[in-house]
Amino acid sequence: MNKRNFPFDKVNYMLLAAGFITIVIGFMLMAGPGSTETHFEPDIFSFRRIKLAPTVCFFGFIFIIYAIMRKPKKDK
Repeated sequence: MNKRNFPFDKVNYMLLAAGFITIVIGFMLMAGPGSTETHFEPDIFSFRRIKLAPTVCFFGFIFIIYAIMRKPKKDK
């Protein structure tokens, strides 16, 4: 059987999907109520929105970079 030479294999696509899901989780952690002109919301400066969510997104982007750079193993 003649196998096509694709740049990614199944593992690469699964790693890309995991990285994308990690980024989506990070953006969901950033979400929340905002301040208005009449009401100040102190939650905009919470640990979750300032430190945790950007860190989760950063690791998601690093994971996607790894998934793109990873070489698929050649079958014999």
